[in-house]
Amino acid sequence: MSHSSPQRISRVGVVGLGAMGMGTALALHQRGLTVTGCDVSADARDTFVAHGGNSVASPAELDDCDIVVLLVVNGEQVEQVLFGEQGLVGKLAPGSLVLQCATVAPSQARGLGERLAGAGLAMLDAPVSGGAGKARSGELSVMASGDAAAFDKAQPVLDAMAATVHRLGDTPGVGSSMKLVNQLLAGVHIATAAEAMALGIRMGLDPDTVYDVITHSAGNSWMFENRVPHILAGDYTPLSAVDIFVKDLNIVHQTGRELAMPTPVAASALQQFTAAKGAGFGREDDAAVIKVYQRLSGIDLPQAANDADAGGDA
Repeated sequence: MSHSSPQRISRVGVVGLGAMGMGTALALHQRGLTVTGCDVSADARDTFVAHGGNSVASPAELDDCDIVVLLVVNGEQVEQVLFGEQGLVGKLAPGSLVLQCATVAPSQARGLGERLAGAGLAMLDAPVSGGAGKARSGELSVMASGDAAAFDKAQPVLDAMAATVHRLGDTPGVGSSMKLVNQLLAGVHIATAAEAMALGIRMGLDPDTVYDVITHSAGNSWMFENRVPHILAGDYTPLSAVDIFVKDLNIVHQTGRELAMPTPVAASALQQFTAAKGAGFGREDDAAVIKVYQRLSGIDLPQAANDADAGGDA
């Protein structure tokens, strides 16, 4: 990847200062770009300002930005940020670029690209993967599609936020299609890891031993290796929440319907995440999908150290 000078950009906006957005905004700021963060949360804005950035409460206040990065939760928020009453469209100067990084349906990404082009704005369909840690270190994987001019304008931002940029096509929609393949696999792997751990525990195996053996065996996956430690620690602090996979696997299901393409394995995983959300675990870490099996079969899950000391339930 060629490294372009940050001086080409007068200001970058980042909309959404959650785990991914905050990490990305800080990474951009740390690499010398002038960054304004935008979030409805005053606490999030204050945190970013405390690290030396600027902040605003509404997207409309990013009217002096050349590039705006969207790292919001879902397609509805993307729509509101772009076209709502306090949206970017009509405020950004013609020729400004939107990096749309939220996970949305490919059909929505295509529609957004067309509508933004009609408003004189460019769009890079650029969903990301890597989690909050990679966002903070500027080492995300970006699955991007858009025209050559959009890639060229985005280069300084991509250089600062990503270790890998997959250039997948010249129109919006291709990047979101690839992200959907990733999310199908990620959701299925997390749900499967939870089911495997629940089965092992139900059969009387030691959870730590299951983890050690499987991570050195053919049944391992990146998600098993990454998420099962949350279960072993009894720590469901949301690094990526159950609600995210209810949303993303619903997009897989929706896209499958549009294409008349069955996705039965993803549908099964979606039901497990939906059950976890229905049981009240939606805002917990996505590894909490294992608690569905705890409810169904009464398995004893590992407890956090402070819970064990207090004799509480995991």
